[in-house]
Amino acid sequence: MSNLLKELTPLLIVAAMSRSLAFYRDQLGFRITQDWSPDGRLAWCRLERDGVALMLQQACDEDGPAAGRGWGVMFYFSCADASAEYERLQASGVNVAPPEVAFYGMNQLVVTDPDGYELCFQNPVAV
Repeated sequence: MSNLLKELTPLLIVAAMSRSLAFYRDQLGFRITQDWSPDGRLAWCRLERDGVALMLQQACDEDGPAAGRGWGVMFYFSCADASAEYERLQASGVNVAPPEVAFYGMNQLVVTDPDGYELCFQNPVAV
């Protein structure tokens, strides 16, 4: 059987596109690679950084209430050094606690985006 799957790209419904872009692009370092702007307002975009992608979409009435939208979902980014990512994020103005090593040997930096989605940047360490 051949490998037909190539990518998983989460779509995050966001309350304020400008606020989310300020976080993902300006603080986390993602760049816009595709966008859709009906009526001149950005409604959707694909962001990429270091071979990782995600999409943002401006919430609308059909998306329902924002409460609990990201509940139970956490996004894990494998990285070379979560501690270095911590330093980089702090320097870009992200208010984040230092990474911690989980009992199973992963150095993990947890960040919450403006809409409450949880992101974990992690790298393996010896325990």
